[in-house]
Amino acid sequence: MTIGTAFHPRTSVLNRKLQWREWAGYFAASAYAEHHDIEYSAIREAAALIDVTPLYKYLVRGPDAERLVDRVITRDASRLKVGQVYYTPWCDEQGKVVDDGTVARLDQTTFRWTAAEPNLRWITQNARGLEVEVEDITDSTAALALQGPLSRAVLEAAADDPFEDLRYFRRRPATIRGMNVDVSRTGYTGDLGYELWVEAEQAVELWDALVEAGRPFGVRPAGMLALDVCRLEAGLILLDVDYTSSRHAVIAEQAYSPFEIGLGRLVDFDKADFVGRRAVRAEQEAGGPRRRLVGLELDWTDLERMYARQGLSPVMEAAAWRTAVPLYDGRRQVGRATSGTWSPTLKRNIALGSVDAAYQRPGIRLGMEWTVEARRGSVTGTVVELPFLDLPRKRN
Repeated sequence: MTIGTAFHPRTSVLNRKLQWREWAGYFAASAYAEHHDIEYSAIREAAALIDVTPLYKYLVRGPDAERLVDRVITRDASRLKVGQVYYTPWCDEQGKVVDDGTVARLDQTTFRWTAAEPNLRWITQNARGLEVEVEDITDSTAALALQGPLSRAVLEAAADDPFEDLRYFRRRPATIRGMNVDVSRTGYTGDLGYELWVEAEQAVELWDALVEAGRPFGVRPAGMLALDVCRLEAGLILLDVDYTSSRHAVIAEQAYSPFEIGLGRLVDFDKADFVGRRAVRAEQEAGGPRRRLVGLELDWTDLERMYARQGLSPVMEAAAWRTAVPLYDGRRQVGRATSGTWSPTLKRNIALGSVDAAYQRPGIRLGMEWTVEARRGSVTGTVVELPFLDLPRKRN
C-alpha cells in the first residue's frame, strides 16, 4: 500500500491537482503547480524544496563499519573522512552495477548509506564475519532536498548559521529552530544545493521552518517532473531508466559495468578488494566495455522537417521522456537513447544514450528514432561531452 512520507501533511495540501506517483512505496508529487516549469525555474533561479524521503537509507556502524563499506563500494572507504560524502556504485560478483547512491561518514565508526532500491539484504550478506550493525532507517529518517542558487541563503536564514564553508560533497550537523538536522552539500539537480536529514517526527517542523525562512527568496516545492529535467541537464543517470540493476537483468545485455554508465571514474583498483573487482579489472584489461554512456544534442532542423511533413509546427514535450529509442549509424543500430528532454536553460533537445564504444567520441553524428503522429523517422543526434549543463555554483 502506498503511503505518504513524513512531509505528507504539508505536501498533500500543496498538491491540489493530486499529481502523485509511487516511489518506493511512498507518494511522491509529480508537480505541485499547474505546470512543472515554474518549479524548474525555482530550482534554476531561486530555491526549491524536494521531498526525497523515499530514498532507501541505512545506518552502518560498529568497529568493522569501514571494512564493510569498503568491501561493497568501488571507492576507497578508508579515505572517506568524517564529514565527507561519496557518490558511488556497487557491483555484484560479475562486476555489474547493483545500484548507486551516497555514503556519508558521520563519525569514525558510523556511515549513512542511501540507495535507489532496497539493498539491506545485499549489504548484510557482505557483512558476514564482521563486527558491524546495519540498520534500515528509511522510515525513521526524513530527507528534504533544498536546491537552487538561493538555497544557501534560505538555509542560513533558517539555521541562523553560515554555510559558505560547507564544501561540495561534505556534511555537518546543524540546528534549525531547535531541531538536530544533518546537512549535506549534495543533490540531484546539478545546481547549488543541500540535502537535509532529520528524524521523521520532526519533518513537518523542518518544512515549516524552511518555508518561512525561504519566503523572501521565493522558495517553493518542486516535484519529480522538474527534478527529472534538471538531472538530465546535469547528465545524471537514473536507475531502471538509463541502466538496469544487475539484480533485475534477465539477459546479459541488461547488466552494466560502472564503465558502461559513466561511473568508471569512481572505481579504485588500488584500494582493498571489493565485490566485482576482478571482473571489472578484467573488462578494463581487455580494452574496456563495448558500450559507453554519451550525451546527445538533437538537430532542430531535422525535428522541424519531420513535423512539417505532417503539416505541424514542432511541439516539444516539457516533461522528460524515459522510453528507450534506437540510435543508428546509417541502417545499423549502434545503441539506444535512454532518456531525454527539452532543456529550458540550454534551449536544446538533449538525451542520454548508450552506444557502442566506437561511437563515444564527441562530434559523431547518429540517427535517433523520433515519432510524429505515429510516423517514425530519424533526427540527427550529435555526441557531446557530459554534463550538458555544468554550473560553477554547484561546487563553489
